[in-house]
Amino acid sequence: MRAIPRPTFVFVHGGSSNARAWGPLQNELALLGHRSYAVDLPGHGDNADVPAAYYRQPQDVTALAAAPSPVRGITLRHNVRHVLDVLRRLSAWGPVVLVGNSLGGLTISAVANTAPDLLDRVVYLSALCLSDPAMFTEPWDVADDNLLDAAAARIAVPDVRDPGVARLNWRSAHADPALFAELKAAVMADSTDHQFRLLLDSLDPDENYAVLEPAALVRADAWGRVPHTYVRLSEDRGITPAVQDHMIRAADALTPHNPFDVHTLATSHTGYFSHPRIFAELLADLI
Repeated sequence: MRAIPRPTFVFVHGGSSNARAWGPLQNELALLGHRSYAVDLPGHGDNADVPAAYYRQPQDVTALAAAPSPVRGITLRHNVRHVLDVLRRLSAWGPVVLVGNSLGGLTISAVANTAPDLLDRVVYLSALCLSDPAMFTEPWDVADDNLLDAAAARIAVPDVRDPGVARLNWRSAHADPALFAELKAAVMADSTDHQFRLLLDSLDPDENYAVLEPAALVRADAWGRVPHTYVRLSEDRGITPAVQDHMIRAADALTPHNPFDVHTLATSHTGYFSHPRIFAELLADLI
């Protein structure tokens, strides 16, 4: 009898992040006998031309603002094309489970809309899942007491020349204890200071919010055919539990025949980095 191959987990990072953020989780999955692949979306990660001024110390904020962005001109379509190339190559080895965090939810939704037959399951780790066009144009009927918006505003680099690009100076928190504490509370409160420093140093400064477009809306006739899981993070102060629950309810209303399989972990927005073992065990249990 021929054994059924285990799925490969494919990870899609959130805003200002990259494939490096998934390293601790990938290590834990490997210890459980699972393959995985972490995607660097276009303009992110090791192959991106991140402004040199971001890494120089002391920082020259004027030079940082003037440097061109590696994500200029990148759209959701570029992200989808890149991820689909990875999925097609990996699908030769067996089923694929696509996992996204935060802003990466928009990309995994659009991928599932485009090629549902390539996916065994799609998993949202406190990730954006938009299912109604009004989510782009109308206020959401939910109390959102997140800490991330205000913290991100404090590290936003002004006067960036590339349109649509948000540049966040994460590394500036190393020199400002109050700012460090504010960002940590918003993103990874359940970590040690050392862990959070490691995360800060792994982050890219730039994100192009052109990915917030109607093509990211999940479709019942495509995405709705794929088994989908939402992992609620109950201590998340970036995308709060109330916002997560609102997105789950809206998606379930779109596909009542195939609702979200919902699980809850008591971690922060980037708990997969600070507590990777419990995420690995949950993902392994899904399959």
